[in-house]
Amino acid sequence: MPPRTCYITFVPKETTMSVTLSANYTEIFDTETVEKIDELLEENYALDDMLQFIDNHSEGDFVAYYEEYVRCGEAIGYEAVDALIDEMGCVSDVQDCDERYQGCYGSTAEFAEEMVSEIYGDIPSIVVVDWEATWDSALRYDYTDCIAGYREVYFFRDC
Repeated sequence: MPPRTCYITFVPKETTMSVTLSANYTEIFDTETVEKIDELLEENYALDDMLQFIDNHSEGDFVAYYEEYVRCGEAIGYEAVDALIDEMGCVSDVQDCDERYQGCYGSTAEFAEEMVSEIYGDIPSIVVVDWEATWDSALRYDYTDCIAGYREVYFFRDC
């Protein structure tokens, strides 16, 4: 029996490229956006990061919230800030999110257990607690949970 002929097709991996090019951003964006970019460039903000933010969100969000986004991202991590934006659906929610940030946990149950233990102390081992139900019935009304990946949930205190 003759050997079978196999063909392998290599498909190059797509890379995401910023729609906006750093060389001509002054021609693409509104005057207010260009002025904000130039101002932030003088303060050593990275142009590529700014353009990526605009691509992901909008020029208006860039002008209004980019500095706060960077401040909070540097304080608590960009993954947490991005998870909050994804969960809430609005960039304006980054306002002071570093002050509301409660941490990253493996689940809502893990977060509930830690919060209750912090407030009330250690729960005796003979007591069985359904931490997921504790989250669902009480804590979820005071906190926002942002699921970012497998066993990666960011929590923010609601205002």
